[in-house]
Amino acid sequence: MSAQPIPHDRISERGFVIVAVLWLLAALASLAIVFSVYLANSARAISLNDSALQTEALVSACVELAAYELRLTGEEAPPASGSFHTRLNGTDLTVSFISEAARIDLNAAPKELIKGLLVVLGVNDDDANQFADRIIAWRTKSASETSRDEDALYRAAGRSYSPRHAPFVHVNELGLVLGLPPALVQRALPYVTVFSGASGVDVLNAEPQVVAALPGVTPLMLKQFMNDRASLTSAAAVSSALGQTGSYTTARSKAYRLTIQARLPNGRPVSSEIVISLRGDEPYVVLSWRDKV
Repeated sequence: MSAQPIPHDRISERGFVIVAVLWLLAALASLAIVFSVYLANSARAISLNDSALQTEALVSACVELAAYELRLTGEEAPPASGSFHTRLNGTDLTVSFISEAARIDLNAAPKELIKGLLVVLGVNDDDANQFADRIIAWRTKSASETSRDEDALYRAAGRSYSPRHAPFVHVNELGLVLGLPPALVQRALPYVTVFSGASGVDVLNAEPQVVAALPGVTPLMLKQFMNDRASLTSAAAVSSALGQTGSYTTARSKAYRLTIQARLPNGRPVSSEIVISLRGDEPYVVLSWRDKV
């Protein structure tokens, strides 16, 4: 008996089913790929987030330790600078701290000190004088005629804002002061602060550029002072070494800048710069926190 031929409509139906199954399998394969990629990305994100949280916890622990060490030495005479090394959770940590009085306070320093820093950074005397005037005017309270003149300068320069006529809230605000070139602002940032509250600077811990900014300090005087300052143990000795700049040598501050260097177990280096204040009833207050320094 010969086989009966399969009707054409049934062949078409089987072919349609096979194509549908193949499309379904392809869709499932695509979904599997998408899901695997999603899982991989999620795992990576969780890993990165966990690493960030661990790093933040380690840096916070270092801040606690530094504040404790500073408080431990007594309220009257905490060290102006120092450093220590520790190991937490398999991570090597190095912490250094220095009083913010080692920097020039944009809100408290007199004009001659600000001008002196600008000259040290390469600005000619006339421009440094004008820039210092603009910086002082930015932080000075509005006083009728003077403030109107200052506001007019900003309008004439096409600025959409006027001077704050109040203290600088952040050192980066220096970049908004009329006339200051961005490159000059970047050079000045390592030597200025808004946290010390001191009109002078702690020359026993300040960078050479800051000491050189003091009125009357000559290159020869600066060189001699930097060579001798480790042996200068009294305010009188410092004043004698710097001559007429003695009024700027005894500044104290409750604010400290911490630099925290860490090397995680995976070998990745981490660096943070944090400013804290020891003023008040709290063990410490964070004034500024900057990671990836």
